Amino acid sequence: MVEDRGGPDGVVLRGAFVVAMDDARTTAWRDVHLGRGGRIAAVLPPGAPVPGTRDVDASGLTLIPGLVQAHVHLCQTLLRGLAEGRPLLRWLRERIWPLEGAHDRETMRASADLGIHELLRGGTTSVLDMGSVHHADALFESARDAGIRYVGGKAMMDAGEGVPASLLEDTATSIAESDRLRDAWEGAAGGRLRHAWCPRFVLSCTTEALRAVADRSRATGGVVHTHASEQPDEAAIVRAAHGAPNIATLARMGITGPRAVLAHGVWPEPEEVALLARDGTHVVHCPSSNLKLGSGIAPVRRYLDAGVSLGIGADGAACANSLDAWAEMRLAHLLASLSGGPGSVSAAEVFELATRGGARALGLEGEVGAISPGMQADLVAVATDRSHQSGGGDPYARLVHATTRHDVRHVWVAGRHVVIDGRVATLEESTVVREADDARARVAARAGIPLGELPGRTGTRTRHSSG
Repeated sequence: MVEDRGGPDGVVLRGAFVVAMDDARTTAWRDVHLGRGGRIAAVLPPGAPVPGTRDVDASGLTLIPGLVQAHVHLCQTLLRGLAEGRPLLRWLRERIWPLEGAHDRETMRASADLGIHELLRGGTTSVLDMGSVHHADALFESARDAGIRYVGGKAMMDAGEGVPASLLEDTATSIAESDRLRDAWEGAAGGRLRHAWCPRFVLSCTTEALRAVADRSRATGGVVHTHASEQPDEAAIVRAAHGAPNIATLARMGITGPRAVLAHGVWPEPEEVALLARDGTHVVHCPSSNLKLGSGIAPVRRYLDAGVSLGIGADGAACANSLDAWAEMRLAHLLASLSGGPGSVSAAEVFELATRGGARALGLEGEVGAISPGMQADLVAVATDRSHQSGGGDPYARLVHATTRHDVRHVWVAGRHVVIDGRVATLEESTVVREADDARARVAARAGIPLGELPGRTGTRTRHSSG
């Protein structure tokens, strides 16, 4: 398959097995008509004629909705491998915050380009991103140019123990800069880019900032994206400071409801699970990150039984070490089997976290997450006829457990063919990696953190000095 702009009425992808994630949970051989407006015009029986279009052969491929990651940190992609062996608060204070504070606009753009290349190549078409305190425009610019669907904003940090001067803001500045970003980017790139309010977590934000964000979210309908109840130490400090557990404290500040997205939620109190379900607040499961930082296992079955809306995300490459939605799905299902027993959570339920669940969290339900007429043409074609995938039974199990990012062949976002035969068309990989290597060295040098020994570009071993 090669990139094809199609006829005057778009293209028809012919011969694919479609896992639609529509209301009927259709899994069948279908043809899919991508209209010229960037939306799905029709899902058709195989071979149905569509005048004015061009056919594209998708035989041997499985067509799925674009994957949605509801919690990532593109600002941290450069930091992969630089913060190993630390629990959450030490990980932040000793490595992540100093490194984030060492970014400039160019290194932030390099980090975003590197992350978005990985995301698109792996079939992720939509993200909810939390930037760092500064240079968030570079994140939006990268998403605009690369073609991913992006919801995000600057991290807000106007308080907190161990926050370096390079990240600590006064409250008015933090709020004003978030307002500016919304004015500049909300609805840009034909609606593909949207702004989110991103107070980092309770321990780095004043009550004034949290309440201001809640007020703005109510007034504008904008998403609020934060962290909550990731690790017991964090939860204990919040309770001591505010007299209530973490999720309940956010709710008291007004950060609750269908526009609130809480990453992690590993350690909710029983009453908080009911609170989340009652208010329609979203929780994002980040299994690799939670295990890597020793945070624990989120109670996914308990959340689902209570009616809590769940998504999935890789978090940042500085903790999960990859931005691979397929790895997160497989690990989420394995952890659910470990904690609740085999079959306690189905593969189909996990696949929903990465599609419709994520769409709900991003405020894009009805736009992405399913293959249905009128939805955005955010699609992924994966090879599912290889030896490591051969087998029968549940197609969702085959996707969750036997399919990897390397099986992704084609990706469309808003009908634009952004991954063609496994190659990202909007970002040249060798350029992205070279610029990321240079940017990483500069960031680490400013932060005074050694890079260690890394493979050289010609295959030799090169030691990068932190200066």
